[in-house]
Formats: sequence, C-alpha cells, structure tokens
Amino acid sequence: MHRLPPLNAIRAFETAGRHLSFSKAAGELNVSAAAVSQQIRNLEEFIGVPLFRRLTRAVILTDAGQEAMPLLSDGFDRLAAGIEKIRAHESGGTLTVSAAPSFAAKWLVQRLPRFQAQFPDIQVRLDPSLNLVDFARENVDIAIRFGDSNHQGLCSDLLIEEHTIAVCSPDLLRGPHPLKTPDDLRHHNLLHCDWGYRDRVQPDWTMWLRLAGVDDINATRGPIFTADALAVEAAIDGQGVALTNRTIVAGDIARGRLVSPFLLSLSSDFGFYLVCPESTAELAKNTAFREWILSEMGVAS
Repeated sequence: MHRLPPLNAIRAFETAGRHLSFSKAAGELNVSAAAVSQQIRNLEEFIGVPLFRRLTRAVILTDAGQEAMPLLSDGFDRLAAGIEKIRAHESGGTLTVSAAPSFAAKWLVQRLPRFQAQFPDIQVRLDPSLNLVDFARENVDIAIRFGDSNHQGLCSDLLIEEHTIAVCSPDLLRGPHPLKTPDDLRHHNLLHCDWGYRDRVQPDWTMWLRLAGVDDINATRGPIFTADALAVEAAIDGQGVALTNRTIVAGDIARGRLVSPFLLSLSSDFGFYLVCPESTAELAKNTAFREWILSEMGVAS
C-alpha cells in the first residue's frame, strides 16, 4: 500500500477546500483556524506540493489542490457510506436464533411474523437445534435453551418456567374409555419424550402418576420420541396422551387441537432461557429481539 498522510490532515484540507476558508473549516471540525492551517501545512510538507495559495483575506486552491478535491471528497463520502453500512448491519441485517425444536415449532414460528412486522430491517434466521451453542465458534446471535439458570459468561432471561402437563386430543374425552380421571389412563397409550438430559432428572409418566396417586399403571409403556414436538403431534393425532410444557402447547389448546384433561402439573427449577454473549448483548438487533420476546411472554425486561 502507498504511504498515506494522516487522515486528520486530509480531512482538514478537504473541509477547507470545500469552504475556501480555514475559519469555516475550523467551525465544521470543531477546532481552531490555526489548527486547520497547521494540519494543511503538515500535509503540504508530507506530499511536497502546495495545496492552497494564501492571500491577504482569502485562500484559493492551487491547480494540484483543485484536481485532488473531487477525489478526496468522494473518498470521504465513501468512508461515511461504509460506516453507515456497518451501523445498518448491527441495527438490521440477519439475526440468527438457535432454539430448541419444540419451542421453535410450537411457540416461536407462530409469532415471528409480528417481530418481522415491527422490525422489517432484521431478517431472522431460525436454527432449531438441541445442541448447546458455542457463540465463539458458531454464527449464532441468540439462543433459546431449556435448562437451569446457570449461564456463566452469558446474559440470560427466563422466558418460561417448566410446568409439565398431560395433553391429548379432544377425541379421547369421548368414546368407550373417556378420560375423566388419571386412573382412566390405563386404557390409553402413554406418549413419552426422551429429552436427552444426562445431568438432571427429566419429568416423566412415573413422576406424574405418582403425583396423581395412581400406582397400578405401567408408566413405561407406549412409544418414545426424542423431540417433544413429535410427541405433541402424536397426541393431536389421537395416538395417546403426552407430557409437555404448558406454554409450548398453549396455542394448540386455544385452537382446540389439544386439551389438558387433568389439573395436575409437574414443576421444577428449569425452564426456557434466552441467552447471548455479554459482549454482543447491547447490539441493536439483539436488544430488539430480547425486548420483543420478553414482551410476547409478558415478562418485564
């Protein structure tokens, strides 16, 4: 690369050249006229060519200065445009959100159009995954994960506490063996979800039936799904009764696709958390998504 003079000196020359006045340039740059004059002298010494002819009460550009002015003005315009591109990228651009598949499919996807309507300059890229995000290595801005409140080095917000309920198709409330009490579950398939937790006890039918006071039903019978969204779809299809988070199926219950036939729920210290690195938490697009989702959840930010 060619050795360039200091940017401040070039800026002083371009500003003075536009105004043909050191004092007006000083006002725009918020420095003294003497400082502008000195910067221009430094520039002239650096390149070895005079740029201004200094008259008694005015300054005019030399031929070299006149030829350089359009190029330098265009250069500063391009620099300003580049900075605006960077700002636009941080306030808009693509926002990559990694979310647990069940949360993404049953809650987030239905509400994303409201976010897009409110923030049309932000394009959401949704990555449904159970894997823990390595923010340092992966191109992910925000993650929504299920677990406890231990998120060292990350900013986190609790979105949903864990309240596990039994859900089924409304059709199972009718027929030869209608679901009226927990004891009636002996006549129906129990739909299981293996969330893959290895470091904690996960809610299951054994726990739920114990809470319900039913001890003569085989709590292990029935198909097992590795994603609770699949267990929920099976329940909607009338294949049995599933255990899932209350908030995840709130939309299906509201639309009449599912019912919760019993009042019992399993609670724990776990839930869905919104997490992102502390270093990027204040980026405009991250802040916009955080405030929007907390508002959707009815959580004070």
